[in-house]
Amino acid sequence: MNPEGKVKPDRRRSLPSVDKLINQINDLCEDLPVWARAQGARQALSEARERMAGKEGGGEQGQSSSLAARGAALAAELARAHPGRVINATGIVLHTNLGRAPMAPGAARAVEAAARGYTDLELELASGERGQRTAAVVEKLRLLSGAADALAVNNNAAAVWLVLSTLAAGREVIVSRGELVEIGGSFRVPEILRSAGVRQVEVGTTNRTHPRDYEAAIGPDTGVLLKVHRSNFSQSGFVREVSLPELAAIGRAHGLPVVEDLGSGTLVDLTARGLPQEAYAPARLQQGADVVCFSGDKLVGGPQAGLILVANAELAAAMRAHPLARALRLDKLALAALDWTLAAHLEGRAERDVPVLRQLLEPEEALERRARDLAARIAAAIPAAEVSAGPDRTFAGGGSLPGFELATWVVRVRPSGGASRCASALRRADPPVLARVRDDALVLDPRTLEPEDEALVVAALEACLD
Repeated sequence: MNPEGKVKPDRRRSLPSVDKLINQINDLCEDLPVWARAQGARQALSEARERMAGKEGGGEQGQSSSLAARGAALAAELARAHPGRVINATGIVLHTNLGRAPMAPGAARAVEAAARGYTDLELELASGERGQRTAAVVEKLRLLSGAADALAVNNNAAAVWLVLSTLAAGREVIVSRGELVEIGGSFRVPEILRSAGVRQVEVGTTNRTHPRDYEAAIGPDTGVLLKVHRSNFSQSGFVREVSLPELAAIGRAHGLPVVEDLGSGTLVDLTARGLPQEAYAPARLQQGADVVCFSGDKLVGGPQAGLILVANAELAAAMRAHPLARALRLDKLALAALDWTLAAHLEGRAERDVPVLRQLLEPEEALERRARDLAARIAAAIPAAEVSAGPDRTFAGGGSLPGFELATWVVRVRPSGGASRCASALRRADPPVLARVRDDALVLDPRTLEPEDEALVVAALEACLD
């Protein structure tokens, strides 16, 4: 009430009706779907009511013109295809927020072919009988790795869960305290272990674990010895971990399977090209692991998948027989992309045709040439901008290759309005451009740009710096 005792009118009654606001939005964006315009109007009105009910009041944002503009913006966002294409100029090859590894054009064509019609997903054409949907990718994984058998499920967390639930449900899994990692999206190894129905037994300390720690913890209820790769951080200083060959020897001595969650692994030996030795998944089997799990959409460069290499075919058969194996299976689109990607590896063309490998392995001299060319194009298009090219460092990203840096070359642009404001404008471009900001400079790394992307980057910069 006011001082005279009169009830203050509710300002929310001044808001237009939903139908009236929809009509105003129609004038601004009639090309958007009707459902998006209607929902945009409802959301804009809901926001206005909340503002008017709060301390800040309605202000100009309660006016019909402002509401219509807000509703149109919400409608456009609702109608936008998701996920939509973006241009990655960050230099981070496996950018989790951007979908990690870009799919190879050939893999994309395989997906389209599988999506357009019927497929022989679970049919053996020769006999006409029902077949096994992953048989083709399993055979390719076997040929690439030397594994006795293999499985492919819908992601690596599912792979680890399936392995542990199959081999150690109701029993103990021994793991080093220094390997109880958390990765992006709050995925934690201890939570996966609990959900798999196993009892976690921690050994060692955060920084030092010895073979004797595993030996002392083994008992009649031990089901698995687990090794987890620290996929998004590294340890240095006064540290000690039990190597895979050491752990494998302990497992053999006690008749226990050794499972490694590699997280991110390659199917091509790239140690001579500078990648860490432990990234090569087939070598982990050769060093004694009974089961190795890793992602298909990171360093392999395929679709989201969890790949399981198994040294013993009986273990693989037990995993396939698990009651929930069906819930974790890949669909025909992911299988088509994975099959194409594995074939590229077998044919020796993965380093050329699989984008993630091509980008990771691009020579520094080629990146320097591309950075200088891009800087010259930007400087010519935007004479007022301060533009330079120079060396830099970047990372693989995506929880892969912790501590492993890549030498690269970048373009630095210092816009007069500030780098952060320009980066925000680039994210609203069509298509959006993602760049890094450092020391009030916009940093563009050609490592993750396709040649056809560069003209789009220059155009987006022109638009945001006008």
